[in-house]
Amino acid sequence: MSILIAFGIATLLDRAFRGRAAKAAAERTGVSRESVTRLRFVRRLLYATIVLIGIAIALSGFAGISNLARSVLASGAIAAAVFGFAARQTLANLIAGTMLAITQPIRVGDWVTVEGNYGVVEDMRLNYTILRTPGSQRIVIPNEKLAGGILKNDTLTTELVAPDVSVWVPPEADVERAIAALEETTGSEVTVAETVPWGTRLAVAADPGPPGERGAREAALRRECLRRLRSEGLLAREAN
Repeated sequence: MSILIAFGIATLLDRAFRGRAAKAAAERTGVSRESVTRLRFVRRLLYATIVLIGIAIALSGFAGISNLARSVLASGAIAAAVFGFAARQTLANLIAGTMLAITQPIRVGDWVTVEGNYGVVEDMRLNYTILRTPGSQRIVIPNEKLAGGILKNDTLTTELVAPDVSVWVPPEADVERAIAALEETTGSEVTVAETVPWGTRLAVAADPGPPGERGAREAALRRECLRRLRSEGLLAREAN
């Protein structure tokens, strides 16, 4: 019975949290990404805590469970080692999720790049985070990877993202001429990003735009740059 009560209380609180968030969104009260992220995490953590308490209360009513608990406590060191080894990954993800909710290097609604995957943070759970790509694919990332890895957040401090592409020209090409041609074509500043024996990499940017359009805008910018360089005879096949 206590388990059912716990599930009932947890479900009611969860619905209350979600209802409040939906109402705030409908009224456009300016709920920040930080608040949305923390609210989701606290809601799920509260749900799990209430359910665990209900299960613990239910189990405490069985005499056999009490005897088992005393036996386990008698060999506490072994039990702790076995439990810690079995649950290390789950606990690591839970702790990482807590740290992400507090420090918030990423938030729900942010556009991020994680291990080469680009998309918007759709949801942050206790153990994992869901990333939705521009193609509407869902990528599930363990929170431990987010907390311990390197990620790029395009919208941490701004809502717009500037496309940024690289274009290579062969070593024998006139770099200054290539820069002038690309700046004339794009209307943006072009810089020399890297010079190696097999060519020069030029960095080309554009005006900021919505994060969801970044991939398409970069593809169009790259094609535009290559078309201009080809027409000027500055690509590998056509360079003198």
